[in-house]
Amino acid sequence: MANALTRVFLTADRTRRPLSGETLRTIGWTALPWIAPIALALLWMLGSRYGWISAQVLPPPALVFETLGALVKSGELWMHVSASMTRAAVGFGSGVALGIVLGGLLGLSRTLEAYVLPSFNAIVQVPVLGWLPFLMIVAGIGEPLKYLLIGHAALVPVTLSTLQGFRGTPRALQEVAAVYRYSRWQVITRVTLPSAIPVIGTGVRLAFTKAWLTLVVVELVASSEGLGYLIVYGRQLFQLDLVLAAVLIVGAIGYVADRLLNAFERRLQRGRPV
Repeated sequence: MANALTRVFLTADRTRRPLSGETLRTIGWTALPWIAPIALALLWMLGSRYGWISAQVLPPPALVFETLGALVKSGELWMHVSASMTRAAVGFGSGVALGIVLGGLLGLSRTLEAYVLPSFNAIVQVPVLGWLPFLMIVAGIGEPLKYLLIGHAALVPVTLSTLQGFRGTPRALQEVAAVYRYSRWQVITRVTLPSAIPVIGTGVRLAFTKAWLTLVVVELVASSEGLGYLIVYGRQLFQLDLVLAAVLIVGAIGYVADRLLNAFERRLQRGRPV
C-alpha cells in the first residue's frame, strides 16, 4: 500500500510542470489593477479598527456593508438601482444612436461637416450641467430632463469618435472596394463601418462613463429616487454609511457596465477587415 502511494506521488510530481513565463505575465497583468483597490480597502479597515480615521469622517467597512445589507433586504436598493438604470438606458441608448448617425453623416460628407461641425463644437464646449437651468425651464424637472442631459453627455464622444473612425478608413480597403465595384451602401456597411468599430467602441465606453456620471449628478439635483438621490439623502441625514454604500453601488455598476461594453466591442471586432 505504501509503495503504491509513493508511486502515485512520484508520478504526480513528474507530471507537474512549472508555470510558463507567458502564464505568469497574464496572471500579473490580471492582478495588477486590483492592487490599489485592495490596498485602499486594507487601509480603510486598519484605520477604522485602530482609530486612525474618525468614524464621523469615514465609517468602518462593517457598518457600510451592514447598511448595504439592510437596503437589499428592504428592497429599497433595488428601487433606486432600477430607477437609475432605466434613466441611464434610455438616455445613453438615445445618445449613442444619435451620435453614430450624426458622426457617420459628418464622416461621409465634407460639405455637411463644414456646415455642422463648427456649431457642434461650439455647443459641446458648454458643460452638461450648464444646460440644466435652461432645460429645467423647457422640460421641467421630470424624467425628460434627465434623459436629455444623459443623452447629451453620451452624444458628444460618440459623434466625434464615429467621425474620426469613418475618416480613418484605410485607403487600401477603399481601393479593394473599388476593384470589386461595391456600391455606396456596401462600402459603408462592409468597409467603412467595420474598420471604424475600434474607434467607435472607445467612444461608446467614454460616453457611458460621462452618461453615468451625469446621471448621478442630475439625481443629486432633481430627483426623488435613484442612486444619486440616495447619496444626497444620506448626506442630508449625515448618514455617511448610507452615502458610502450608494457610492460603492455606483462604482460597481459602472465597472461592470464598462467590462460588458469592452467585451461587446471585442466581439464586434471579430471578422472585421484588417
